[in-house]
Amino acid sequence: MPWNPDAYNQFKNIRFKPFYDLAELIIDENNMKAVDIGCGTGEQTAILTEKFPNAVFTGIDFSPEMLEKSGTLENERLHFKISTTETMLAADENWDLIFSNAALQWSDNHQDLFPKLISKLNTNGQLAVQMPYQPGNILNKILFELADEEPFRKQLNEWNRPSAVLTIDEYAQILFNNGIQDLNLSQKVYPIIAEDHETLFSFISGSALIPYLEKLDEEQQKTFTEEFKQRIRKNFPKLPAIYAFKRILLYGRKK
Repeated sequence: MPWNPDAYNQFKNIRFKPFYDLAELIIDENNMKAVDIGCGTGEQTAILTEKFPNAVFTGIDFSPEMLEKSGTLENERLHFKISTTETMLAADENWDLIFSNAALQWSDNHQDLFPKLISKLNTNGQLAVQMPYQPGNILNKILFELADEEPFRKQLNEWNRPSAVLTIDEYAQILFNNGIQDLNLSQKVYPIIAEDHETLFSFISGSALIPYLEKLDEEQQKTFTEEFKQRIRKNFPKLPAIYAFKRILLYGRKK
């Protein structure tokens, strides 16, 4: 099941707020060679290129569907390519800025991932990362619990996706241990006010729900989705509802 940029961008205003907060942490410097990991449609990477006029950006994403429209944004300081985080880390290339907004939560084993990312920074290079704090977000918890119950556990071949996202204390230690200074770390709530339950379902259906549905046939998808919606209604009995969506923002500079 491919990523759907229209479904993802349905909550564009909500998803852009942490992006702007993260971008504000970056120090503008001359001749920055920058990469945006998980750039999606490329729109945010284009904004970064405008915000930092002396930087050259490469946006990478694994989804052809998300990158489909990025070609219209390219210029002499902005390029895009289909790639994964793992491919980027394996390449013989270093960066002055590694930026990633709401993407690295899809990568596994952050205890290994973040030292590898830091190793790709030049001296004085900047790391700026934002991720949803999935272990603390109720819709992610509902999804994980549902997939671990029958009949879905069997239908998914006992597959589930525990979040790889660590606590902010763990990230602080990892960054410090790997030579990152000028640390600016925060966990922040970006509230979603939902007038109906369908809004809450739509928010997660454009991201975390995708890998579950792609492992189910059409009838199983329908049953799984309806049960998920039922549990959303149970967990948010009063409307309008506030969904206290938590995100982690990480920034620092390599010694």
